[in-house]
Amino acid sequence: MKVLVSDPLSNVGIEIFQNTPGIEVDVKTDLSPSELEEIIGVYHALSIRSKTKVTEDMLAKAKNLKVIGRAGIGLDNVDIPAATLADVAVMNTPFGNTITTAENAIALLMSLSRNIPQATATLKDGKWEKKNLKGREIYNKTLGLVGIGNIGSIVADRAMGLKMKVIGFDPYLEDSSIEKLGITPVTFDEVLAQSDYISIHTPKTKETTNLFNKETLSKMKQGAMLINGARGGIVNEADLYDALKSNHLGGAALDVFETEPPGNIKLMDLDNFICTCHLGASTFEAQDNVARDVANQIVDYLLKGEAENIVNQKK
Repeated sequence: MKVLVSDPLSNVGIEIFQNTPGIEVDVKTDLSPSELEEIIGVYHALSIRSKTKVTEDMLAKAKNLKVIGRAGIGLDNVDIPAATLADVAVMNTPFGNTITTAENAIALLMSLSRNIPQATATLKDGKWEKKNLKGREIYNKTLGLVGIGNIGSIVADRAMGLKMKVIGFDPYLEDSSIEKLGITPVTFDEVLAQSDYISIHTPKTKETTNLFNKETLSKMKQGAMLINGARGGIVNEADLYDALKSNHLGGAALDVFETEPPGNIKLMDLDNFICTCHLGASTFEAQDNVARDVANQIVDYLLKGEAENIVNQKK
């Protein structure tokens, strides 16, 4: 069985493929879409992250493909309906980077509250801006979560350890399940109205695209802060710019963007906006975890016909 690794993968995963009898692996991480289409026909499995786009056209050339494994959670770069029609299983690794991604959300929250990026930049520029960089305590503040899944629930736990009040909205969870996590269940509008900080932990879907727009941002508390480490496009960046520029929002932190890299968008001009380059899952530990998980799952599927975390039902 031949496996193609088309996006960078930790050596932990590569070695699992190399050391498994019956598995042959090729690592080719700089393929253009057309180059991928040219060679995909000989492979039985494809290991990806977020860069490789699995399209209907590519799947049409993948005559031997049985499974696509995503080292990570998000699958918005995979045409899942087309994969299902092509009789290709699609799987992700939803647990390997949850702690890392949750910790990143807390890091962004703290950085916003204490102006850490601005203090670093000005001090390196030879300035001592202590008087101009007064921050905020997070103690006893209200954190509102939009999405309380694997990552959101960990963010809640860490925030409660910092003595924050945590409320949350998740349409897929019963109130009783949310309450068991120590989170107060509320409606989406109540999250907007009551939160000093809002952290987004929901997939990007038709329902969540542009969820934070001019109307919903205007419903947030005056001076509230917004953190998005989930997926670009959930927050409308033009509307966020207006909300920050008018000082309706006190600050925002984005780890993800509508287009990545985002280029010189208007948000970059604002002092109350901080950002990182999609670093949510970028720790040594998380990269090893998701590589190990995706390699084991792909091997299990190819050799046993079964595996965990398959997100589609084959025809």
